[in-house]
Amino acid sequence: MSRKTRAAAARLEPGRRASRRGIVHLVGAGPGDPELLTLRAVRRIREAEVAVCDHLVSEAILSLLPAKCERIYAGKERANHALPQDEINKLLVALAREGRRVVRLKGGDPYVFGRGGEEAEFLAQYGVDFEVVPGVTSASGAAAYAGIPLTHRDYTAAVTFVTGHRRNGRCDLDWAALARPSQTLVIYMGLATIAEIGENLVAHGRAADTPVAVIERATTSRQRVLVATLADVAARIEAEHIAAPALVIVGEVVRLRERLDWFDTARLLGDARSLPLAS
Repeated sequence: MSRKTRAAAARLEPGRRASRRGIVHLVGAGPGDPELLTLRAVRRIREAEVAVCDHLVSEAILSLLPAKCERIYAGKERANHALPQDEINKLLVALAREGRRVVRLKGGDPYVFGRGGEEAEFLAQYGVDFEVVPGVTSASGAAAYAGIPLTHRDYTAAVTFVTGHRRNGRCDLDWAALARPSQTLVIYMGLATIAEIGENLVAHGRAADTPVAVIERATTSRQRVLVATLADVAARIEAEHIAAPALVIVGEVVRLRERLDWFDTARLLGDARSLPLAS
């Protein structure tokens, strides 16, 4: 059955259950390094009959799927979606109604900017059994591997997660709240709008020399970390060709990276005990 046929098959009355009971596991695959998977995530991946996979799930993690597991790519890149979200929702329902064990593999945590809440809501509406397996979110994974604690009593009193992804052509955020000092700001999907973000934060009172870290391909062997300021981060990203996937951290805690950068130190020393398996 093709993906389109499956999606069409899902157009049934909400709440109606099939005679064969399938289940969808919304599994957080973490930020990249397969060793950051939870034990439950590994078990669900190894039990999967069909996997619907996001773009950010590494090949090292996909290799844990059973040989007979059907793989369906449903990745999303900026301006390039393999499947629209509504079709993914319908596909998950259709697969479960085939009586199969479905693993929906998502980078990071399903409920942190992963649209897991939308998918769970749709599954519940159509009477499909589901489970949510939390993952190490990209924010905590990237920060830890970059040597940047998201919280520290001497530097920050709060952490705020936002998405820099444009909606209807605009980056609509509460700039006054985000510009308040003594907080760490974590920006998902913010590369394309980083210039606008930096300008708005400064315009609303955040100091132009506030340190910013941009972490590319966090927790993998290809991780790169750029440290800049709100004033020059957009130009530095362009100059150093930083590309998605990347996470942005704004705040005084970024200054701790120089002292706490255990990951790059391990790479410099060739310490295999601290290096990730993912490429």
